[in-house]
Amino acid sequence: MALTLYLPALLVAFVITLLEMTEVVILVVAVSADHPTARPGAAGAVVGVSAVAVVALAVGVSITLIHPVFLLLVSGVLLAAFGVFLFRSTLRTYRRAAAPPSAIPPPKFGSAVQFGTGLTAGAVEAVETVVVLLGITAAGYGTSAVVGALVAGGLLVVLAFAIHEQLRKVKVPWLKLVATSMLFTFAVFWFGEALGIAWPYADLSLLPLFTAAILIVRGAVQLGLPKTRNASPG
Repeated sequence: MALTLYLPALLVAFVITLLEMTEVVILVVAVSADHPTARPGAAGAVVGVSAVAVVALAVGVSITLIHPVFLLLVSGVLLAAFGVFLFRSTLRTYRRAAAPPSAIPPPKFGSAVQFGTGLTAGAVEAVETVVVLLGITAAGYGTSAVVGALVAGGLLVVLAFAIHEQLRKVKVPWLKLVATSMLFTFAVFWFGEALGIAWPYADLSLLPLFTAAILIVRGAVQLGLPKTRNASPG
């Protein structure tokens, strides 16, 4: 049986997984800065992500039994809701980037705190990722969602080993901006399909929708920044 992949859905899964898991890796590396090894934090993150993944697999199977139109509506709601949540996170990221650096030295963390931090971050970010992946699966693109997530996860693991010392310098505001815009784009697109809208040029309609979304989201972020600090990254 041939493997059929839907590139836009695969791309969304790839970007959101890379985004959320990058934050986990950065956090694990950060809390391990004053510790001989990052293994406790990494172990906690693996446990947290794995636990959420198991639950998601159990829930995801039942989604295929629901009517496609209802699934499109549900997936649209999920992506729109997560887009709102991610927008708030994006705004906080831009605000932190615009704020002056703190003069307070980073605290030292023990192994237990490293593990707990990794566990919490892994679970929270995995839940956020799974919400989007289940939305994509609900729309009928489960294989693309899994492949996109696995490719992003595998790529991130390789990069984490290769450049773990530089990960603290990674800036994610622009990536969050893109991911937020993509979620709103697909929410609108799938809502339209559920309502019977025949998008002109089919999937190519995603391009103008995404352009409009990224302009609107970036403008909203700018409005949410402190008036005295309008300069921001991305």
